Amino acid sequence: MKNANGKGKTVRRSSSVKKRELRLPAIRVDQGENRQLFSFAVDGKFLPEFVTISRIRRESSGDIGGYQRPEIRSHISDIRRYLESPDPMIPNAIVIAFDDRVAFEPADREAKDGEFSTIGELVIPIDPALADEEKPGWVVDGQQRLAAIRDAKLESFPICVVAFVAEDTEEQREQFILVNSTKPLPKGLIYELLPSTSTHLPELLERKRFPSTLLARLNSDSESPLYKQVKTPTNPDGVIKDNSVLRMLENSLTDGVLYRFNDVAEGPDMDSMVTVLNRFWRAVSQVFPSAWAKPPRKSRLMHGAGIVSMGFLMDAISDRQRGNGIPSENSFKEDLMPLRDVCRWTDGFWDLGPGRQIRWNEIQNTSKDVQLLSNYLLIQYKQRVWSRSESAVA
Repeated sequence: MKNANGKGKTVRRSSSVKKRELRLPAIRVDQGENRQLFSFAVDGKFLPEFVTISRIRRESSGDIGGYQRPEIRSHISDIRRYLESPDPMIPNAIVIAFDDRVAFEPADREAKDGEFSTIGELVIPIDPALADEEKPGWVVDGQQRLAAIRDAKLESFPICVVAFVAEDTEEQREQFILVNSTKPLPKGLIYELLPSTSTHLPELLERKRFPSTLLARLNSDSESPLYKQVKTPTNPDGVIKDNSVLRMLENSLTDGVLYRFNDVAEGPDMDSMVTVLNRFWRAVSQVFPSAWAKPPRKSRLMHGAGIVSMGFLMDAISDRQRGNGIPSENSFKEDLMPLRDVCRWTDGFWDLGPGRQIRWNEIQNTSKDVQLLSNYLLIQYKQRVWSRSESAVA
């Protein structure tokens, strides 16, 4: 393995390695009168030599010990796959708390007036004989990234680190809470940014990229029935939540009509997908005009449960008419019309079976209610349309 700077001599890890000092080029930043931060770069695979994780636990006394949550294996696996892809980059720094065994030695130069930073070396003791809890550094933020670097099939991976010297565990825990309590980026903002990216992303985001591209096209095309209907950071006046549309698209891309146009070899046929979606949702808007383009609190059609459930109905109609290619707008309308009298998008009660009547606005955007509504619509469709058409053919 390379040294801490990713270059030069290898570092042999064995019980015969003696105590030594690691000297890293660093910048000290003075914050106020008594606070100092240290910024430096180091091979992420080398960090466990002098830092550890303070796991949250209950001491025998009943007090809280440590502060870090357990490793999240799925999150670590996503980061690891990204790290093993071509040209990965992690720009956000790991945050580490050191104890007073770590020292900073400024370079031999005079500081200029108004400067907040000082160039020098951070001196860190390395002792292979120390137990984890006795090491001079603790990870305050970035344990999942470090675990991914540890597991990744890479010889080394330089990482940026921001550190501070903490007087005790209480101060470490305080900084941990402050660092991790800041509000994360809204998912809607991330989803809206995805179509404009081309780099390899963690698996979870990679799966969202194409559906997000479809959503953007539906929401921005003036010919689309969903034009400006989807609420996003750049379209805050939309009435349908972006995540509801994404779920509908993901379901169909996985096992519905959109899957037919998602050729693995040649790539997705987005134009055909958009054609299906536009025809279906335009038919929906015409069959249920009083429930269309209203806020979800006034129309369960524009609610998450309604959007996802109608997506399954789109797949079922397309499957029934598969022999005719992409169903026309009129074909979608003809298959939707028999359902108009059993849908309670804006008032009344959903008649879901004996003893199962639910007020129209009691349908919630939960997995249970989405499945309940989806099954109801599909059963009604098969009884009122599919079975009758088969009988007519017979």
